[in-house]
Amino acid sequence: MGSEAEIRAAGRVVGDALAGAVGVVRDTHRAVAGRVFAAVGPVGQPVRVVHGLISEGVYATVRGAHAVLPRMIGVAVGYGWRPERAPLSGHRSGRFTLAVLNGLWGDTLDARHPELATPMTVRSGDEDIAPTTEALRVAFPAASPHLAVFVHGLCETEEYWSLGARPTLGSRLERELGCTAVDLRYNSGLHVSDNGLALAALLEELVASWPVPVEQLTLVGHSMGGLVIRSAGRQGAAAGHRWVPAVRHVVCLGTPHLGAPLARGVHSAAWLLARFPESRPVARLLGGRSAGVHDLGYGALVEEDWRDADPEALPSDCCTEEPVLPHADHYFVGATVTREHDNPLATVLGDLIVPYRSAVGAGHPHRLPPGTATDRHLGGLHHFDLLNHPAVHEELCALLAATEPAP
Repeated sequence: MGSEAEIRAAGRVVGDALAGAVGVVRDTHRAVAGRVFAAVGPVGQPVRVVHGLISEGVYATVRGAHAVLPRMIGVAVGYGWRPERAPLSGHRSGRFTLAVLNGLWGDTLDARHPELATPMTVRSGDEDIAPTTEALRVAFPAASPHLAVFVHGLCETEEYWSLGARPTLGSRLERELGCTAVDLRYNSGLHVSDNGLALAALLEELVASWPVPVEQLTLVGHSMGGLVIRSAGRQGAAAGHRWVPAVRHVVCLGTPHLGAPLARGVHSAAWLLARFPESRPVARLLGGRSAGVHDLGYGALVEEDWRDADPEALPSDCCTEEPVLPHADHYFVGATVTREHDNPLATVLGDLIVPYRSAVGAGHPHRLPPGTATDRHLGGLHHFDLLNHPAVHEELCALLAATEPAP
């Protein structure tokens, strides 16, 4: 992606956001004024006409300026951006910002600002790696027949696996188990089912082009990443992909298998605000959240889970039962900020993002029957500790080593 294109696209995104914010203020003002003038009655009609003409003119001017100015700046800076300068994605803060934008509005970016939308790619050394034998051999000179593929969560990048300057789980597994860790990056704002389809296709290419024959796959997902992995397994199995039989372990860290209350809460708030004219503009703003965020409400994995759902209705669980890969060992790891998972406070807070019962798929026998996976509880940790905390590493190594084939 060219740095100039990124800068210009960023200007358009900022312009759209500012224009949208002005639109929310305008529509709220319009609704409040309408209620006031309706209460005053016919006597206030002349004032209402004048008020409408003035306010609409002001809002049109302000909205236009907020939309056009950032775009002009983006174009000017883009054309003046020297090629030797790194693009937005070349800076750590820029990458983190783009990850958040992709997570919250990734489907919109994909449709309207593709320069800023993140494709699903293999990552190594801060670069995208093409899934070809030559490129993979250069990026992974010590390629092992055992691949451990790491899939990040919502609003994240592969750099989150080293959050807090801790060693990554991948580097530890390479040292402990002799596997090769492969990081991915993707647009977490797309539907989980779309990312699952993309992951299935990428794994098929990766296994076919890996420098040495692949004997086993370990798939590790954090938060939404676990849902993407499960979706990929379902779709890859249906397509008869070659990588599916190679999967030996699926590890989900803080994955909302039964959904996340925070995502459902935003949906419910948007529904409630839409009931009143004065708050309806804010409801539309909340309703603009990405398809990926929508899917987190109840852990939607496949298109059938969301295709017929009304996005403006109260949230309801429309997800179908999605079996796990029968030949692979599945591990669902959940955390709570309290030491014990049955602590009343743990029931409310979970890991601050995902409830423990959702992370281990407990309490909904139709969605995930008992015995689907081996569940593990880690107390005194929060959601992002699951990315690389030493306790997670120890648990992960113990689980995987127990099922490693004998030499």
